[in-house]
Amino acid sequence: MNTKTKKITTIGMLCAITYVVMVIGRIPVILFLKYDPSDVVVTLGGFIWGPMTSCIVSIIVATIEMLTVSDTGILGCIMNIVQTLSFACTASVIYKKKHTLSGAIIGLASGWLITVIIMLLWNYLVTPLYMGYPREAVAELLFPAILPFNLLKGGLNASITFLLYKPIVTALRKSSYISTVEKEAKQKHAELFILAGFIITTCILIILSMKGII
Repeated sequence: MNTKTKKITTIGMLCAITYVVMVIGRIPVILFLKYDPSDVVVTLGGFIWGPMTSCIVSIIVATIEMLTVSDTGILGCIMNIVQTLSFACTASVIYKKKHTLSGAIIGLASGWLITVIIMLLWNYLVTPLYMGYPREAVAELLFPAILPFNLLKGGLNASITFLLYKPIVTALRKSSYISTVEKEAKQKHAELFILAGFIITTCILIILSMKGII
């Protein structure tokens, strides 16, 4: 399989996986806000094959979502693309420049922070246009609902990506699907995996609390 064919196949595979994860993994959290882990797939694709892969996959999947399961139209599609790019591309660009464990952590944390800031602004500006909410009502939801939702979403996406990246890369190398050899730290970073697991658990508990389940 030549390089171009392999690239097209990879993007198609990532699009399919991202779409399926988005459809079956969507969880209502609060009001119109729903969480799904599809950004994890897009970010993993960016970490392994570069930021442009994240960009292409996010645009394709958001467009397919708009045409199939979404009722928010073109504005909702744009919102999804902006949200995914702000997280996945930010993390991928930083990791590409600093291809180390610390680079991955800095990239994921930066993507998390930038996504929270951007989505506060975009929800204030765009949500009233496609959800039919008065802007004043959206403004009142920014800090009690939209901010904590995006903090939770970013925390989950960053933690899950961190936990899955190395096992997936290892599996792809063993199957010879990727051949790039990365420098890996010799010592185990168990404390970082524990921290990621703790963040995921905390986020899940907060979501359950917000929904009144616990």
